[in-house]
Amino acid sequence: AALLPRPARGLTDRLYCGRRVCYEVLGVSRQASKAEIARAYRQLARQYHPDRYRGEPAGGEGSGAQAAHEKFLLIAAAYETLKDEETRKDYDYMLDHPEEYYRHYYHYYSRRLAPKVDVTIVILVTVCAISVFQFFSWWSSYNEAINYLASVPKYRIQATEIARQQGLLNKTKEKGKNRRSKEEIREEEEEIIKDIIKNKIDIKGGYQKPKIYDILLFQILLAPFYWCKYIVWYCWWIYCFTIKGKEYGVEEKLYIIRRYMKMSQSQFDSLEDHQKETFLERQLWIRENYEVYKREQEEELKKKMAMDPRWKRYRRWMKNEGPGRLTFIDD
Repeated sequence: AALLPRPARGLTDRLYCGRRVCYEVLGVSRQASKAEIARAYRQLARQYHPDRYRGEPAGGEGSGAQAAHEKFLLIAAAYETLKDEETRKDYDYMLDHPEEYYRHYYHYYSRRLAPKVDVTIVILVTVCAISVFQFFSWWSSYNEAINYLASVPKYRIQATEIARQQGLLNKTKEKGKNRRSKEEIREEEEEIIKDIIKNKIDIKGGYQKPKIYDILLFQILLAPFYWCKYIVWYCWWIYCFTIKGKEYGVEEKLYIIRRYMKMSQSQFDSLEDHQKETFLERQLWIRENYEVYKREQEEELKKKMAMDPRWKRYRRWMKNEGPGRLTFIDD
């Protein structure tokens, strides 16, 4: 029954001014200009505004004020419909084509329910907020890594020795009026040591120094460039190594190995140089060699887990008791 054709009705209670014509409500013609519509609205609004209406009640106490309030709402609806050019165009089309009920219904509610703020602005603000949070979060992680390295004796002793050789620690000990407290000297020495660690140690992975072009906003802006760069690189790879049959270089071999290991570029860069040399020596860019290496690593991991006391206790617990049994043993 809902899919059956509905009778053509140009004026309904739920659209625009209901069963009243908006032009008649304001007392203007369909050819009236925006200035004439605004003038008619101001006159009627002053006359029927609930706070200013002084008419006599027609059918009981308060009924006159109630009618004036409803009249004012109708005037406001008519003005909201006719003041906007696009809405007025849709309304005029409805008056001329009353049979297209569903089209009028769609246009009316699509304009009423449309967001007041541009979606593009919302997306841009959201991306900027996420980018700012990313940058400060990465910077916080980087500072945590520096503070940790500064507390490790190995790196702290090396940084202190470099600072003494460069004469940086001697500058913190002044005499006379410029003499400072031990706490201030200690804080300055700590900052000097951290600065040396920052310059001498290349931190990689999740704790590396944040870069502005790694945040989401710049990644989105540079996405077309990255796509074009990848397409050019992929075509070059197909031409050189598939069509012409050239031998792989060191970078190409490491790239294939990284793809086999399913590691990101930052994860692979964080590996030690001797590990990468081992990969090259074993020719892991060849699929068969990599499969052998992968099985060896899995077997080695199983042996380590078998020798681990914690893993032995876990297997004993699973065999004797398991997660489904009640026990009074605390551990």
